[in-house]
Order: sequence, then C-alpha cells, then structure tokens
Amino acid sequence: MRAAALYGILGSLSLSLAMSALLATPATGRPLAAATAPAAATIPAEPTASTGSTRSATAPAGTAGAPSATRSAPAAPAASAAPTWTTWSAPPASAAPAAAPLGDAAAARGVAFAARRAERRGIAFHRCPRAEALAAPITCGKVSVPLDYAHPRGKHVSLTVSRIRATGPKARRQGALVYNPGGPGASSMAFPEYAAEDAFRRVAAAYDFVGYAPRGVGRSAPLSCQRPSAYAKAPTSSPPHPTAAFKRRLVARARAYVRGCVRRSGRALAHYTTLNNARDLEVLRAALGERRLTFVGASYGTYYGAVYATLFPGRVRRMVFDSVVNPAPGRIWYRDNLDQSLAFERRWRDWRRWVARHHTVYHLGATADRVLASYDTARRRLAGKPAGGVVGTAQLQSAFLRTGYNDAYWDPAARALAAYLRGDPEPLIELAAPDPAEAADDENGNAVYTAVECNDAPWPRAWATWDRDNTALARRAPFETWDNVAMNLPCAFWPLKSGRPLDVGNLEVVGPRPRKTGRVTVPPVLLLSAERDGATPYAGAKELWHRLPGSSLVTERKAGTHGLWGGPNDCVNRHVDTYLLTGKTPGRSAFCAPRPEPAPLPEPAPLPESGKQPAAIPGTP
Repeated sequence: MRAAALYGILGSLSLSLAMSALLATPATGRPLAAATAPAAATIPAEPTASTGSTRSATAPAGTAGAPSATRSAPAAPAASAAPTWTTWSAPPASAAPAAAPLGDAAAARGVAFAARRAERRGIAFHRCPRAEALAAPITCGKVSVPLDYAHPRGKHVSLTVSRIRATGPKARRQGALVYNPGGPGASSMAFPEYAAEDAFRRVAAAYDFVGYAPRGVGRSAPLSCQRPSAYAKAPTSSPPHPTAAFKRRLVARARAYVRGCVRRSGRALAHYTTLNNARDLEVLRAALGERRLTFVGASYGTYYGAVYATLFPGRVRRMVFDSVVNPAPGRIWYRDNLDQSLAFERRWRDWRRWVARHHTVYHLGATADRVLASYDTARRRLAGKPAGGVVGTAQLQSAFLRTGYNDAYWDPAARALAAYLRGDPEPLIELAAPDPAEAADDENGNAVYTAVECNDAPWPRAWATWDRDNTALARRAPFETWDNVAMNLPCAFWPLKSGRPLDVGNLEVVGPRPRKTGRVTVPPVLLLSAERDGATPYAGAKELWHRLPGSSLVTERKAGTHGLWGGPNDCVNRHVDTYLLTGKTPGRSAFCAPRPEPAPLPEPAPLPESGKQPAAIPGTP
C-alpha cells in the first residue's frame, strides 16, 4: 500500500501506501522524518532490495476548516461499500480463537519479560546525535528489544527514541504521548519538533512528545535490500497499461529484489512484522515508565496501534487513529492494495476536476477529461525524452500521486504540468526529480515496508492472479494500479512463511487473562477519517469503528487529504485536543465540514514538504 503524512505512509497502510505515501506531519506540513512514503512503484533493476511502505500524510497548516455541529449516531456513518475482490481469497485468519497471540505463547512470555526489564532500566536521554538533526531541548535515547520475542534473552536490537518534555505546569502533565506516522518504514524521531507548533501547543503543554524509529528504520537496526544509488536510479517508466514484455520484466525484477533482501538482511528478515512492532511499542511504554500507553498513529500506525490494543488492552490509556487502515484479516494486505488503487483513482479525478474549474489559470483543459489529455501528452513526451535526464514517466506518476495524498500539492502540480507543456521543464523537475541525498532513507523505508507487509499475511503466489486482478482493475483505475503492483510484487516471491493477521478487536484471540484482572476491555479510542481519502479508504475506518465497540469516529466530510490531526480543520483538531486532554469522545460518531478547497496561488509558492515522497523504486522497465 502507499500512504503519507505526519503521518506516515501506510503502509498499505502501507498498502501500496507503502512508499508511495506522503510522509505527513502534524500541523506544519513539515515531514516528521525522512519520508518513507510510497513512490511510483517500480521494481529494482538489480537483485538488491527496495521497499514499499504505506504512509500517511498530515495536512499542512492552512486556513481552518469551518467547524460543523457534532452529532452522535448509533449507526455507522454512511459511505459507499468497499468493493469486493473475488478473484483471490486469502486463507482465513483464524476460524477459532487462538490460545495466545497467533498461537505464540512463547512470544507473549517474551514481551512480558522484555517489558519488565525495560521498566527497570528506563531510557537514558541525552543530547541527540548529529545524525538525527534534532536540537535541544529535544533529547534522544535508546531502548533494547528482542529481535525474536520467543527468545527474549537472545539477540536484541536498539530502537532510537526522541523526547521533549511537556511545557505546562507539572501538576497538569499527563505523561508521554507516543507517535507513529505509518509506513511501514516511517520514523517519528522528529515528532518532538511539533510541540512548538500552534496546532499542538495545548497537547504539548500536558504531554511529553515522544517519537521513535521502529525496528529496521533509520538507526534502529536498519534494513536494506539494495544499494541506495540503485534504488534512486532515474529515469524509469510507468505505463498505466503495461505490455506483456514489461510485465515479464516486472516479475524478474521483483524476484531480484527479494534476493537482495535475503542477501543483505539474512535470518533477521523474518522478525520485521506488525506483531513485533506492536510488541516493541509495549516495551517502549514500559521503558518510558508509563503504566498505560497514550498513542497517536497515522495510516499504517493505526493498524499496528489497533493490533497493540488487541494484544495489550489493559495497557491502553488513550489512542488516536488518524486515517485508518482496514484491519479486516482478509484484506491484509493484498486486498487493501486493490482497494487503495481504486480509491486513488477517485482522488485523481478530484484533482483533475479542480484544475478544470481553474482552466483560466492553468490552461490545461476545461473538463477533467481534457486535463487528463494534457497529462497524457506530458507522459508521452517524457517517455521519449525524460525531463532533465531524470524525470521519466514513473517519476511523473509518483509526483502526481501526491495530489491524492494532500491538497497542498494541487496548485504546485498543476503549475508544473502547465509549465512543462509550454516548454519550461524546470518546475516539473523540481517537483518530480528524486533527491540523491534522500536515497538511503528512501531505500531503507522501502525495505522495511516490503519485509513487514510480506511477512504479515498471505499473498497470491501465482503471477497469473496478480495479472488477472490488476488488469481488470486498471480498466477502471489506471492511474495507480500497476505502480501499486510493482511496489508489492516482491511479496509474491517472498521466501519466508507468511503470518496470519490478528483478528483486531477480538480480545479472545490472545487467550485468557490473569484471573485477578477480571474482564479486560479496550478504553474508548478516537478514529479520524476523510471520506475521500485515497491512501486509506473510508471503509477501513468504519471497519475498525465496528471492531472497537467503544470507539468514536470523527469524519471529515467531502475531503480526501490523508492525515487530519494538525491540519486546517479546526473541528477535527478540537475533537483530538478534547480527547487527549480529558479522555472525552464526541459520542459514537461526529462529523466535520470539509476544509476549504485550495485556491490557485497568485504566484508559485515553495513546494510543501509534507507528504514528500521518495524516489520511485528504480529499474522499472
């Protein structure tokens, strides 16, 4: 999956959210970390690994959305039903509750052991290393977690952690607020910087802002599947309807990518999973000295946060899930990616319609179809002569996918396309060219994305299934479908045994609780979702809403920016502030009016950093 924001990129959630997602940041639109957002999915050109990750993107700060009345409703918010994919069915996640997390009693004992030890040791926070680029008063430390929770006394890896103390009076402080921006493969090490932003000041007065790099990410035992220079290679191509020869090259390169992952990461590769991410979060909670966890997760962060709540319901204090991944076991991750490609097509149309309404500004066409024709003209030209020698059709598609993540890209993308068609390629090069300085972070994020998604769940092993499903889907949704395939295709050839997705919300699946604790339930959590989100379609929020009976779903009407907290919608932000500061939710559901639609700018503005995507996976034919 792809996703992006302060929010990470989903990961399908990383669905194709995977590296295609924009890495969004809460209020400011600045990235929380080097983006591991999904990029135009291209398969590496050599047997080295690349990663895909689902990330979510937070809306950049802007004009506040008009608040709307909040109301409660006993029924789920109305929305079109998610499409049903019938060509391929994953094995059932679990017909009956397992005795322990996915039957792994040893891992359950291991996480308890690791958490007790982390609580005793705590985290020694000091000045942050130069590599983190975080200035005082932010401090950094490390927490040790088992590589394999079934063997907690065996090999450990260190997770990097960042923190800034709450700014308010000591009597009003509520502990640590841990944030994850998604991916898989995104880091929140920069999260403490947001404590100084206006949108977060109230929450930052009460909470320490804590970020961290999950296992495999950044300096937390980083994964790699190929040379960063190979990953960032450009230009590459991205046809919406690939030929048979192109597809054969996709398959060959997906296989080569997998070989690179195995060669570079070895046996450790099997331990990069959503379950272990949730277990690591429990160890981090203990190391911070928190009796219960307060957590905000975006995009893929909503999925592993929900897994955490299922495994450790008694450790949940408050949780906000922003831009929700569909956690249904049968949709993790193959079907989630199909759903995502279809949802991105709708967002692509939203952008084209907006450009058409402003034809007098951009001169790209007075209808959505004419704007598409202008885009296709640019794509054909770039196929013959890449802009600046580095922007091919894959880089074009990756750059314009950002319009599906964040409205802040609508004007820059339209201006760049218009300038290119007039003979000036520079704005398009600035928008779409990969940045060599980010190649290592991008490659690392993509490797983590691939490992987590491929390990988490069954994927179709037959190329014929992928080809049949996506050829049919591309007739309806050509914009993102085959790029999504290219990003996720390594999972078809993954050499490790896949796991079974946890039945999120089913507390019986993790086995009996100690008698003295009695019945354990998940406290009320707050879900945020935009009705037209392409990276994490709205149906996913409704699915988790139903799975967590005490949850509250806040819906931004008629909007599609991925990642809501800290954006320009005051109605959404008030609900989050109230919940984090008091624990009160707005009832079963609440609705906010959409944020204002972007307006063409009087002159070109600096490109928004929020949602910045990494280079396309190199080597696509």
